[in-house]
Amino acid sequence: MTLSSFASWLGASEIILAVTLMVLVLLQTKGADLGGFLGGAGDSSGSFRTRRGVEATMHRVTIACAVLFFLNTILAFLAWG
Repeated sequence: MTLSSFASWLGASEIILAVTLMVLVLLQTKGADLGGFLGGAGDSSGSFRTRRGVEATMHRVTIACAVLFFLNTILAFLAWG
């Protein structure tokens, strides 16, 4: 059994992972508004803050999904030859 036999499954999982990654990134809260982004006095005044609870879990899941997406992309390119 070769890697090319999994090409269709890898393609489908690529689409699913891409949509999941987009949703996870869009659901995360913004750290500051436009004023804080440009260096003005926003809520967090340009500094980093600690993630807690659901926000920390979503951050970890987003990183894991991005790593899976990257690995799946490499495997898909190898399978499609």
